Amino acid sequence: MPGTAKTLKLIYIERLRVVLTVLVILHHAFITYGAPGSWYFAQKTEMEAAKMLLTLFVAVNQSFFMGFFFFLSALFIPSSYDKKGPAKFMADRLVRLGIPLLFYSFILSPFLSYMPYRFAEGHQVSYIDYLKGFDGWINFGVLWFVLALLLFTTVYVIIRKWISPGTLAKVRSMPSAGLILGTATAVGFISYLVRINFPVGWVLQPLGFQLGHFPQYIAMFILGLVASRQRWLETDAYRTGKVMARVAVGLVVLGFPAFVIARNILGYPVSDYNVGGHWPSLWYAVWEQLLGFSICAALICIGKVRWNNPSSWVSQLSRTTFAVYIFHPLVLIALSVAVSGWPVEPLIKLAIVAPLSVMMSFALGAVLVRIPGINKVV
Repeated sequence: MPGTAKTLKLIYIERLRVVLTVLVILHHAFITYGAPGSWYFAQKTEMEAAKMLLTLFVAVNQSFFMGFFFFLSALFIPSSYDKKGPAKFMADRLVRLGIPLLFYSFILSPFLSYMPYRFAEGHQVSYIDYLKGFDGWINFGVLWFVLALLLFTTVYVIIRKWISPGTLAKVRSMPSAGLILGTATAVGFISYLVRINFPVGWVLQPLGFQLGHFPQYIAMFILGLVASRQRWLETDAYRTGKVMARVAVGLVVLGFPAFVIARNILGYPVSDYNVGGHWPSLWYAVWEQLLGFSICAALICIGKVRWNNPSSWVSQLSRTTFAVYIFHPLVLIALSVAVSGWPVEPLIKLAIVAPLSVMMSFALGAVLVRIPGINKVV
């Protein structure tokens, strides 16, 4: 996403950024073909075992990947602010984040909606005629993240006027595993309370914000700012990373079967997990945050040791990730619509569409970052 890892010589951040972007594409591909969630176009499998595995993937993904994006984005905000000053910094953010928001909402989003309407559902209508009846002009789609990042950044700039940059500047080690898990538990409880009024899946339109997940997003953004000031990522926390990796594996191996048993054998409906006020919702909210924080900590701490070798290829891929994030819906929807009439099991389509979407999205991104003008934004 916007920012450069090289300013802090954290080369492995580039690798993590690429991995997260791939996960975003796969996440939406899995939703297209069977996992729970909404998307522009879907042909979901009816195979229960497959749906369970797809659900596991998106549940684990949801627990950490967008929160991790907020953390990584926040890492580079303090240094950029210090270098540019508030006015130039905000002007740059408005260009890098605001232009994609306008482009997506008013140009890309209508076409994304048109593709399945015309070519999958078979409505014989031209794009111009479609636009005449189109009423979803303010639709940020996947760029809800960019909008939220712009809002969070604006709040940061306002607060920086009142707080000395040296307030949190004391160098500290990466938090211990116990402190990470304690923080995750607190965020999980706050998420549970928020979901009483804003259940999982409820979207604040037209912003596209799923407020039930925002306690984590806000927490991870703040932690990214603190990590930058206190230089957490410059300390050796490999052992902590290994502990957190084991915790994450344990939470998946033990937690997901427990959810299945509670739903299918004990009879607790899915709504009890998504809406606060029920004990399954508290269980799910805390489990989700424990898992998400554990995965993020494991990737950071282990990645610093194992994935910090320079790679020009990874750097090139990392340079394209923002463009890939913006345009991957175009690639994924085009491919899924193209094979929509193929009379085969949707899982077969997933096996073809998912890897092609990843490769073609990065190929498109590589082209876009070489175009003068566009490369100033993406």
